[in-house]
Amino acid sequence: PLAERTNLAGVRHILLVLSGKGGVGKSTLSTQLALALRDAGKRVGILDVDLCGPSIPRMLRVQDSAVHQCDSGWVPVPVGQDRAIALMSIGFLLERPDDAVVWRGPKKNALIKQFVTDVAWGDLDFLIVDTPPGTSDEHISTVEALRPFQLLGAILVTTPQ
Repeated sequence: PLAERTNLAGVRHILLVLSGKGGVGKSTLSTQLALALRDAGKRVGILDVDLCGPSIPRMLRVQDSAVHQCDSGWVPVPVGQDRAIALMSIGFLLERPDDAVVWRGPKKNALIKQFVTDVAWGDLDFLIVDTPPGTSDEHISTVEALRPFQLLGAILVTTPQ
């Protein structure tokens, strides 16, 4: 669809951050990578598709922010005084940040697709996609939704045990 091409058309590179298990530091790595790229003068977005544990808004101290609408969809939350990082997370859509998201696959998959198609990213050098732990439907949905776009690659976070 046209909306997909328009909303991600200005994104030069997409990076997925993945792991086989939880608690290995995906969100921390995603956040630190975004901050490092910003400090290098890049325009950066983070798409937090970790639906059950959206921690990036808290890490970047924007957990009380609200998502707004524009003609082309949701406007990501700007981060920092320079507003150089754009962030979209389910954490912004919950009534209370600590609410649990108890959804079956189809609803989760629809939200991930909506995050890919309906967020007005604008011009970005990098879009970092922070995924949930494991190899679930959410990963398949994310990769399928991003397939038509310029996927730079994936960072696999592991631990030694």
